[in-house]
Amino acid sequence: MLITDTGVPERYIDTDEWGGEVMLRLDDGWCAALDRNTMMCTIYEKRPLICREFEAGAEDCLNERKGIATAYL
Repeated sequence: MLITDTGVPERYIDTDEWGGEVMLRLDDGWCAALDRNTMMCTIYEKRPLICREFEAGAEDCLNERKGIATAYL
């Protein structure tokens, strides 16, 4: 499934080095669809499949957050 198939707005889609569609990341590595003030997804209802399968609060999520937090300390 392509990101565009889920309804993600074009302004949040980028192309990776292999030509695949990926979520656009800002220069600091954060997702462009993330609202920095609320830390919530601005396109939640139209988020891509990978985001839908990445359960908030699950071990993978917590590990990812820990990695991001330590990168900015």
